[in-house]
Amino acid sequence: MATLSVGEPQEMEVDRRGESEESGDDETKRKSLNGEVDSLQAPSTVPEESPVDMDTITLDPDEEDVDLVHCRIGKIEGLEVLRKAKTISLRQNLIKHIENLDSLVSLRELDFYDNQIRKLENLQALTELEQLDVSFNLLRKIEGLECLTKIKKLFLLHNKITSIANLDQLTSLQMLELGSNRIRVIENLDSLTTLESLFLGTNKITRLQNLDGLHSLTVLSIQSNRITKLEGLQNLGNLRELYLSHNGVEVIEGLENNKKLTTLDIAANRIKKIENISHLTELKEFWMNDNQIDNWADLDELKNAKGLETVYLERNPLQKDPQYRRKIMLALPSVRQIDATFIRF
Repeated sequence: MATLSVGEPQEMEVDRRGESEESGDDETKRKSLNGEVDSLQAPSTVPEESPVDMDTITLDPDEEDVDLVHCRIGKIEGLEVLRKAKTISLRQNLIKHIENLDSLVSLRELDFYDNQIRKLENLQALTELEQLDVSFNLLRKIEGLECLTKIKKLFLLHNKITSIANLDQLTSLQMLELGSNRIRVIENLDSLTTLESLFLGTNKITRLQNLDGLHSLTVLSIQSNRITKLEGLQNLGNLRELYLSHNGVEVIEGLENNKKLTTLDIAANRIKKIENISHLTELKEFWMNDNQIDNWADLDELKNAKGLETVYLERNPLQKDPQYRRKIMLALPSVRQIDATFIRF
């Protein structure tokens, strides 16, 4: 096995709402979902690096978890000896093509995060694959995945993908991460009846639509898009977490059937009134900062959520009230955190 130590990421306080937690390091994930990463540059690949020959890397034929992170690999070759491998990580290399993987029939997880791959190809032999990560590459379309019928988690974060397509055969898929791409329309998801988590943050989506078949969905993140209306969620009865911050929503509506919601994030929109959520009795987190709320009576909409623990209302007109925190505590006695500060008793 070949390994190369990578420096520990620096700790920083970041907003982790509505991101998939398994693809990439925490800092680059958060920046990408906020649109802060340069779309023309992968997070850590150094252009002047020259690739190494795979012959210089020693591989252990008995290894099941193969770590080839940041080894400056330019071409996939010589992996035939890894017949026992269950997971292979090829993160942060210089790989341009997916190739020479046909012998790895036992592979369960494959990671190409942060390379220079332009096309999804040559994966047809990996029929046992359950997780694939090709985030931070140069993909323009979803293709070549038809044989991966057992795949459960697919990460395609921060590429140049323009449309959702060619996923019909992935009927075991549970998590789909398509954040930070160039997608304009939610479409072609009807066959993904087992999908539990869908991440579409930082795209160019203008409308919530074509979600009716996703009955198993529990997490939907569509932050930093161009949504102006809450709609199309009526069939998502199992939805527990909804992340819609940094859009252009003006009215809270269309959540009548989403009674299982525990997290509702509609921060940084254009909302003037908290309304139409009194039926969301299971709410635990309510993110409403950076809107236009100016009436304390609106908090009555949250009184039926007896387990509400966290409320964000900062940077609304309400915050100008000198008794801001005290009034929230009186109106919502179950709350344990107001904005970023825990309540001290």
